[in-house]
Amino acid sequence: MQSPNTRPGRIGRPPRLSRETILVAAQRVLDEEGAEHLSMRRLARELSSTPMALYRHVRDKDELLMLLLDAYVRRIPRPDLPDHPRERVVAGAQVLHGILEGCPWGVEVLASDRFVSTSATWIVESIVDALVLCGLSPADAVYAYRVIWFCLVGELTSRPFTERAVASADDRVRGLEAVIDGLLSQNAP
Repeated sequence: MQSPNTRPGRIGRPPRLSRETILVAAQRVLDEEGAEHLSMRRLARELSSTPMALYRHVRDKDELLMLLLDAYVRRIPRPDLPDHPRERVVAGAQVLHGILEGCPWGVEVLASDRFVSTSATWIVESIVDALVLCGLSPADAVYAYRVIWFCLVGELTSRPFTERAVASADDRVRGLEAVIDGLLSQNAP
């Protein structure tokens, strides 16, 4: 016989918020209103909830954006990269540029250096490994990758200014190749 004070299972309203529900709503706000309008308060309104309820599922807005960025990157198919190391660096950098271009708010998140997109580590590792195959030490390869990263971020964040100059994708690749060749030549005998 069951005691009257013993209740089977949980009673009350089932939770209606989940991390997935929050991510879907946050993506909707990003798509419809832009990153500048996404806040925990705005998201809570979207979900008819409170900001504190969201914090049970995500630490803060930065973590929320990182989770969204990871979800975005996971949807992108991994392209085959060239076998030749230098060409792999160039192609990998172009893939990274395309990822960031398709997710402009992600640049700010990744540029903070507090977060790493685990879904995008394959492209970083591919570029660094190819730089090592080009003759750079692991430390120099990481340095070279960071220089390439800053070139890509600089190009993407300065777009409103550079669009007036109407730089083409060919110009971007030519500039990227010049940077990569300069980095690789520092190691030449």
